[in-house]
Amino acid sequence: MRSVYRALSGLILIGFVVQIAAIAAAWFQVLNDVDDGGVFDNNTRNWAHIVHAVVGAEVIPLLALALLVVSFFARIPGGVKWAALTFGAVVLQVVLAFAGYSVPGVGALHGLNALVVAGLASVAMRKAREADAKPAPPVAVA
Repeated sequence: MRSVYRALSGLILIGFVVQIAAIAAAWFQVLNDVDDGGVFDNNTRNWAHIVHAVVGAEVIPLLALALLVVSFFARIPGGVKWAALTFGAVVLQVVLAFAGYSVPGVGALHGLNALVVAGLASVAMRKAREADAKPAPPVAVA
């Protein structure tokens, strides 16, 4: 289970990188389309906006939830805490994304919290690696 915990936290980090690339590509595509005479309005969405939305609102939250569930079985010191913090930051990230539509300044918090999610997932992955380096404590059998 430790390897699953480590893999899930690593996949969250990969998702973070995908998110950065997708949102940059999305807005550069919008700028390119506007330069070519296109219109920027509420219906402006391209493939990269869709990738950002799917990975951010579906994939990463599912990975964070799976990480939290696995953390209860992985027997990693501090593993539940780091998984719970990661999950909480992911939930906050989704809330900030939707709130950003009403209050654009919240978008800055959305971007900053993405760094928090990545940092927490990184710590969770490191804790799993450290636990792998030490032998697992024996399980008491009743």
